[in-house]
Amino acid sequence: MTHAFLGDSVALVRGCATDLLAEAQAGGLHERLRDQFGYTFGTGTSRGEFDAWNKSLPALLQDLVGAGLGDVEVLLEHQLPHSRQRIDAVLCGTHPRTGESTFVFVELKQWSRAELYLAEVLNVPGLPGKHLHPAEQVRGYCEYFVDHTPALVDRPNAVHGLAYLHNARRADVATLLQRPATTYGRMFTMDDRGKLTEHLRSLLDPAAEARVNRAAGDEFLGYAHRPTKPLLAHASAEIQDREQFVLLDDQKIAYELVMQAVERARAARTHTVVIVEGGPGSGKSVIALSLLGELARRGYGVHHATGSKSFTETMRKYAGHRSTRTKGLFKYFNTYVGCEPRELEVLICDEAHRIREKGTTQYTKAEQRARADRQINELINVAHVPVFLLDEHQTVRPGEMGSLREITEAANALGCEVEVVHLKDQLRCGGSPSYDMWVARLLGLGTSEPPIAWSKLSGPLDRGIMLTAADSPRALESWVLAQEDHHGGTARLAAGFCWPWSDPRNGDDGPYLVDDVVIDGWSRPWNAKAERTKNVPGVPSSAFWATDSRGFDQVGCIYTAQGFEYDWSGVIFGTDLVRREGMWVPNRSASKDPAVRKADDLHFSALIKNTYKVLLTRGMRGTAVFSEDPETQEFLAEMTD
Repeated sequence: MTHAFLGDSVALVRGCATDLLAEAQAGGLHERLRDQFGYTFGTGTSRGEFDAWNKSLPALLQDLVGAGLGDVEVLLEHQLPHSRQRIDAVLCGTHPRTGESTFVFVELKQWSRAELYLAEVLNVPGLPGKHLHPAEQVRGYCEYFVDHTPALVDRPNAVHGLAYLHNARRADVATLLQRPATTYGRMFTMDDRGKLTEHLRSLLDPAAEARVNRAAGDEFLGYAHRPTKPLLAHASAEIQDREQFVLLDDQKIAYELVMQAVERARAARTHTVVIVEGGPGSGKSVIALSLLGELARRGYGVHHATGSKSFTETMRKYAGHRSTRTKGLFKYFNTYVGCEPRELEVLICDEAHRIREKGTTQYTKAEQRARADRQINELINVAHVPVFLLDEHQTVRPGEMGSLREITEAANALGCEVEVVHLKDQLRCGGSPSYDMWVARLLGLGTSEPPIAWSKLSGPLDRGIMLTAADSPRALESWVLAQEDHHGGTARLAAGFCWPWSDPRNGDDGPYLVDDVVIDGWSRPWNAKAERTKNVPGVPSSAFWATDSRGFDQVGCIYTAQGFEYDWSGVIFGTDLVRREGMWVPNRSASKDPAVRKADDLHFSALIKNTYKVLLTRGMRGTAVFSEDPETQEFLAEMTD
């Protein structure tokens, strides 16, 4: 079998340990993995990963065969569901006592030396950056997999995890051994081969026949996966009860860096800025909520702040519905105008790309206005540890200036230490490794690569996301409703801001929303205006358009969609961005957003593209697109083919 692909799972290569070892010793296994990587991901692998396959896999396979486990089924480079992260090896077999299917996740490291930097974060000589403790890394993979696999809810102990540092002596990684072993996270070195053999034989039956182990591998690959802890449904438990979200790799490193900075600040009054940068669905808000919950439980002075009314009000509603005190943890960026330095220990700035030049408004008190500074300076100065979570390609209004460069320069000017973490995982958009790149290439954001048809870019790992073009707004609406009816989940329609936005009108049955979005005989109202919603029956406030079941009856805009996710997304391109002669052409006259229309030409183009980037990345399971401009519609149809 060239690669394993059943259900919602994929492994690049699978086979029994004996056969794979023979292939590795003949020098072909790492080359087959490289070929399968290119076929599956549509891109080449790095030299470092290629060398790791060549050096690490023979060590593991030799130990398996030496332990009498040559018939165990081995899945190599298995991708976690709805994620870009891959497990080096999954060992599939049966438990020697229970006879039930058992799965052992293995994280392989070539390191010969490593030392603790923080509790779970390491320095590795010769490798740049910070690295997660390998036992914690594999523990996160195990917990994440179980949390996303309904079939394992009642048998979580079917999964085990271990990290194997096959080149390291215990003395050279001594500080790493201080971490207690758990079911999901044990660590072995080259000095522990005897213990490793004993441990594997206690989990996997050496007497099990190869066909039985293959069946266990089929079972593992055939599991259906779905998120069992959606962000909003469990935000309340996350904030008030206990940790609910599993943080993986860079997400956990970001979390640990913040926690260490907080402890350092309390002990030595230091001032550290932590910047976490990542694209849609990379886990920024999960990190924010995990930090908020843990810091609040420990009694630290902490706030969560955004520049989005919809996002803040939704967090207050779902995460704080049982507690007025908890609601008070969620603030706005302009809350801190004129505040005294270090009023807080930690300020978590989510959606930090929405930071503005100034935080003052018409409602700012005169005494606060007199002390006002640049908003970025206010957010940095108000806390010992300000944390900024951002995506630079989600700036959608003039005056928004939250970028890695701007925040870093401001922090340096204020004498702060700066820690930066770049998130690479993709949890939104079906965990597709290609979809975010397809959007970037489609709109020309952050890449010089030209737009490419989805069929040419996507591979087997992208099957978690559906993408199509609809030939009319009516067909668009029908498609998302059909997906919702057939597959479950939530559906929403959103559009570029290219139609007027009327106030509610009074009718015989009371106030109602005006059908402002009109295209070829099809019409729908915008979501309700924030300040004019209370008296419109059956209509959620704008802050809850994305999360209230009644939101589908209105078309959402960038300001109500940004920061949220739903399963099935219909995106309407207005004529503010059209395709002409192979190029995107922004059209200021088509925009009905008074703030965006004031931007200069360069910024107007970027803001409009960012708007559609946000709208195109809200759908977790599928997105359909439509443009009212015929030439643009033809282009979108070609790109979604």
